[in-house]
Order: sequence, then C-alpha cells, then structure tokens
Amino acid sequence: MQLPKLFTMQQELDSFIEKNREQTQNVFEEKGLALLVELAELANETRCFKFWSSRGPSERAVILEEYVDSIHFLLSLGIEKGFDSLVDWPVGKVEGNLTQLFLKTTASIYIFLQQLTLETYEQVWVHYGAIAQELGFSRDDILSAYIAKNEENFKRQRNGY
Repeated sequence: MQLPKLFTMQQELDSFIEKNREQTQNVFEEKGLALLVELAELANETRCFKFWSSRGPSERAVILEEYVDSIHFLLSLGIEKGFDSLVDWPVGKVEGNLTQLFLKTTASIYIFLQQLTLETYEQVWVHYGAIAQELGFSRDDILSAYIAKNEENFKRQRNGY
C-alpha cells in the first residue's frame, strides 16, 4: 500500500480545508471523534451487528466508501502527530468476526487517543487492515476508493460543504 502517497494527498486536503475554513485552533480531538463516528457508520453499513434484522449489508461500493472515510481521518490524525513517515501499512493479526473487529478497532482508537505513540497509531492501522480483510477489500480497492473520495472531498470543499 502506498501510504506516503495517501499521507501526501491527505495533507493537501487538510491544508486546503484549514485555509478555506480559516481554521486556527487544534482540531485533533474533533478528528478523533470523527474517526470513531466514521467507524460506526461503516459498521452500520455492514449491518454485522443487527441480529434483529433480516436485511443484508449495503452494497459493497457503499461499504468501501465508508471504509475510506475512516482512512481519511486516520491519515489526518497521523499527520498531526508526526506519524506520517509510515511507508507500509502495518501488518498484524487480529482475530474475530466482523462485530468483534469493530469493537477491537474502537478500543484501539481509544487507546491511541489516550497514548499518542507511533505504536498505538500502528495498531489502529492493523485493526483497519483486519476489517478490510474481513470485508474482502484489497489494498488496490482501498487505494482507488481513497483517491476517488479525496477528489470528491476537494469538490465538496470548493462548493461550500
């Protein structure tokens, strides 16, 4: 996975937003909450936890878009803390079904937000990798979807989103 390319693209988007919104205060916590919200939106689209419903998950494209929404904030948080030197997507094993992976990923985000270290940041990536694997998303799927969503986010900002 081309993390340097993604970090660069995210930095350009973040800078564009900061300039156009005349943002001067630190928004790290807001980005942390946004990451948690995007993860919840992703879980909602998979419907993996909705034991009470017979309706299946959203279309794959919708789920992938929600997934890369999270990646935008994960990259942005890393940039803010100087962890944007990662070259490769950190690899590790996280066991569990999709519901368990969402819970474990949420926990890893909370740990990162409390302990701002490269190691805790990498663990969030490991957990997102486990979710991607469980959802059947390849690194190419993620890269293509991220690039498309990044372009859309620029357009939204230009149009007063």
